Amino acid sequence: IISVFLTAFFAYKLEHESKHCNGKGFQRQGSSCFDRVYTANQNCGHAYPTFLAVLWCAGLLCSQAPAAFAGLMYLFVRQKYFVGYLGERTQSTPGYLFGKRIILFLFLMCVAGILNYYLIYVFGSDFEIHIKTITSAISPLLLIP
Repeated sequence: IISVFLTAFFAYKLEHESKHCNGKGFQRQGSSCFDRVYTANQNCGHAYPTFLAVLWCAGLLCSQAPAAFAGLMYLFVRQKYFVGYLGERTQSTPGYLFGKRIILFLFLMCVAGILNYYLIYVFGSDFEIHIKTITSAISPLLLIP
């Protein structure tokens, strides 16, 4: 639900800036402010499918609580990135780098979950408890900038 509100906020900002710059409705041509809003919206939209894929995979195959925490952090970081992009482009860099780190964490959770599945299937060894303990311990480290 938070993701839907965030996407609606991005769309609202884009529509508002478009009407403010052109007065006619959504048009691609506009001021540099409109171009920044448009680019930030496109960047967030292009990263969204990757985020959803690794979030669901990490939650289903590894551990739900750290995946949910990382997902909330990612949404917060995307908001920071978007708002930073509205100012100067250099203000969005911390949000971008932080978001990459969260996606990497979720991806590693996916890999750990898939490896655990194959270890169970091939060798009969289950490391799920160990993986959940490790991801739960590492997830608070995402708060470090």
